[in-house]
Amino acid sequence: MESTLLLNATYEPLRVVSWKKAITLVTLGKVEVVDEYDREIRSVSFTIRLPSIIRLIRYVRKKKGGVKFSRQNIYARDKNRCQYCDRKLSGEELTYDHVIPRSMGGKTEWGNIVTCCMDCNRKKGGKTPKEAGMRLVRKPKKPEWLPILRITINIKQAPESWLDYLYWNVELEA
Repeated sequence: MESTLLLNATYEPLRVVSWKKAITLVTLGKVEVVDEYDREIRSVSFTIRLPSIIRLIRYVRKKKGGVKFSRQNIYARDKNRCQYCDRKLSGEELTYDHVIPRSMGGKTEWGNIVTCCMDCNRKKGGKTPKEAGMRLVRKPKKPEWLPILRITINIKQAPESWLDYLYWNVELEA
């Protein structure tokens, strides 16, 4: 099913949510529908057109304090590229790697985790990159952008109705 673009009260894109989350927000009165798909969702008591774009009624202030440490944000920071062989891969083909292995005291934090393909992860194993004869494309560090300001959308999959709301703070992939 289709996804829904969630806008702040100021029409600034915040994130992409599932159609189920969008319907929930609409029925709770937390958002208004800006645009709809042609499809309808039916229940026993009502029918509603599937929202394509929704806008929050109340303004949501962006969180201060940096980027949440998560697999998705690691992949976004590394642009879905293996940090050893530099191949660009889909999220399903990637994993992450501890540059300094946990067995050697490496921590699970921004400065020690990189995106990695399965082949390079197997090759590196429980060694440091130097011990495995591998080099990092980029040294890992905590990103400075906030995920709320960076939505990565595959342009081939983004509905045309979204394009008016996607501007300089959204990265579009060709």
